Amino acid sequence: MIRAINTFFGVGLMRPAPGTWGSAAALVLGVAIDRYIGFWALVAATAAVTALGFWSVGRELHGRPGEDPSEIVIDEVAGQWLALLFPAAAFWARGLEDWAVVAYPGWVAAFVFFRLFDIWKPWLVGRADRRGDAAGVMLDDLWAGVFAGLATMVAAGVAHGIIMQ
Repeated sequence: MIRAINTFFGVGLMRPAPGTWGSAAALVLGVAIDRYIGFWALVAATAAVTALGFWSVGRELHGRPGEDPSEIVIDEVAGQWLALLFPAAAFWARGLEDWAVVAYPGWVAAFVFFRLFDIWKPWLVGRADRRGDAAGVMLDDLWAGVFAGLATMVAAGVAHGIIMQ
């Protein structure tokens, strides 16, 4: 079961670029959760997958310091959902429940920025990645999710002229 969780039920076994496949699967599922169950369900799912990821990655990598196998993508799921929470929260706060259909640039931006920060690994993302332990496997993607969420909101502000006014 730990292997199934860590590979996000086999998505991490897809090639090439399993991290991108994991992020894409997370994006589709995250948007569906927000659209059909609601914003607070996405918040709960993000918290649950993050806690589950820390546990399951810790179990799989116990006694294997420094490893970060590419097929482990539960960390991408947690980070991608964290990035998605930023635009979801903004729309939820404005009472726009069906934002996923009409505001596709928000979730596309969250995906693109997340992949950018996850691959580039600037600052805290890289520091977490260099920890060389199971927590670092999760933390680098969570930091990438935070940076992607913030970048998505800045991009939305620029695109809608909020920052320019």
